[in-house]
Amino acid sequence: MQPGNVYLVGAGPGDPGLLTLRGLECLKRADRVLYDGLVNPLLLVHTHARAERTCRGESPAGRALKQQEINDRLIAAAREGQTVVRLKGGDPFVFGRGSEEARALANAGIRFEVVPGVTAAVAAGAYAGFSLTHREQASAVAFITGHEDPTKPGTAVDYQALARFPGSLVFYMGLNRLAEISRALIVAGKSPETPAAVVSRATTPRQRTICATLESIAEQAQGAHLHAPSLIIVGECVRQRETIAWYEQRPLFGQTIGVARAAAQCVELIPRIIELGAEPVLMPTIEILPPENWSAVDGMIERLAGFDWVVFTSSNGVAALLGRIWALGLDSRAFGRARLAAIGEGTA
Repeated sequence: MQPGNVYLVGAGPGDPGLLTLRGLECLKRADRVLYDGLVNPLLLVHTHARAERTCRGESPAGRALKQQEINDRLIAAAREGQTVVRLKGGDPFVFGRGSEEARALANAGIRFEVVPGVTAAVAAGAYAGFSLTHREQASAVAFITGHEDPTKPGTAVDYQALARFPGSLVFYMGLNRLAEISRALIVAGKSPETPAAVVSRATTPRQRTICATLESIAEQAQGAHLHAPSLIIVGECVRQRETIAWYEQRPLFGQTIGVARAAAQCVELIPRIIELGAEPVLMPTIEILPPENWSAVDGMIERLAGFDWVVFTSSNGVAALLGRIWALGLDSRAFGRARLAAIGEGTA
């Protein structure tokens, strides 16, 4: 059997609208999707594939998977001939272990493609009102891991160099070490009055942004009870938030809206809810299925031409009736001289 392809796709940081067109194409053709815990599950409406959530940390959703287990599942699915999408939060190659998965696939002889995504730092800055580079404030930007303990011997992060860095600093995954990170920067020579911010759950309706000085940011963030995933931004760029913050001003920002429509009918509604700043929660209370026996419908279709009016009350009715007419080998001439009416713009 010819092995299938694996696509390492960056899903972006949370807003499903930030998925790239190439990423969308991959989801539509996938037979299997393995997605990270940080990926917005709303993206799965774009695929009919079997989807499996993979977490590298323990969570209510299930046990943690080691990276090797994830690699093995990608390889096994590809060797079964499946087209596999590995959907990863942000960008696969920016603190995402995408290169480790690519290497495992290459060593196994599996064809793969890397589809870049919008990394969290860029998106968090844009959605919180920080331009990470600015011709008057920052000529460079640095992405740094916040996972590493800055007090341990032999740290790979050079805080002396970061303190002198002429631009914006963005720390990934550093919320639990915020106090140590800010202290290390100050000890290395960074001014305690340097503007700093923490952006939690960036690009989602649960986004929260706390701004303070480098000296006080840890205390402010702790008092705000922020949650991961969060990014720490240090630099003059933070001052821009006062004038160009926009995302939190959307009319329904922070609201959660339950959508009770059938899952197949939510595709157009979901982007509108997100555009208004709210979080859609899919909770379909109905399922639309064909009748077990078409005889009654077929009998009515035979008599359609004898009606004066045919009134459609929903788009479901339109789709079902026309679908059955086509299935019987007929077309719109089946309506004869009957006049057609629709209740509501959606039905029309």
